Amino acid sequence: MNICEQNLVPDIYLKPGEAVISEKAAIVSTVLGSCISLTMFNIKSKIGAICHNLLPVCRDKSMCNDNCHEAFRYVECTIQRMVSEFTVRGIKKSEIEVKLFGGSDMFKISGGKNNSATVGKQNVETALKILSDLGIRVAAADTGGSRGRKIIFCTQTGQVFLKRLNKTEIQIYDVK
Repeated sequence: MNICEQNLVPDIYLKPGEAVISEKAAIVSTVLGSCISLTMFNIKSKIGAICHNLLPVCRDKSMCNDNCHEAFRYVECTIQRMVSEFTVRGIKKSEIEVKLFGGSDMFKISGGKNNSATVGKQNVETALKILSDLGIRVAAADTGGSRGRKIIFCTQTGQVFLKRLNKTEIQIYDVK
């Protein structure tokens, strides 16, 4: 029996601006629109991590440190923290399996030269750039579009189950 199928592990609902990094089994779910979630997993140590980010970058860099209470709201801060949690445990960046979800085109950003840029698109682009700069490959992704998503992540196996939300249909996928 898969550990995600057992009823003995805690269920955690991840709200915007939160993250879970766990060496213990847990089932973590969240619902995304323009926000993104990254999952990180290391098969050897069975450490899993997931976040729910609202915005691409933090505007006040002077607040960015280990004591910042809003770091998990921002893609750039969260990726750095999550990768740091893995490397502190002796896990190489090349041993982290990353999956990326969300970033739907829900809200337009006003101002600037390109009014077609959305928060969702900027979240995804920021995540991909930071991961690329760190030399971390994305193993699976389901991003963009205009539909919300519900994801369920098992911290002990790295499995992600995805439901694309729509008024008339729900599609369920096991993202491998």
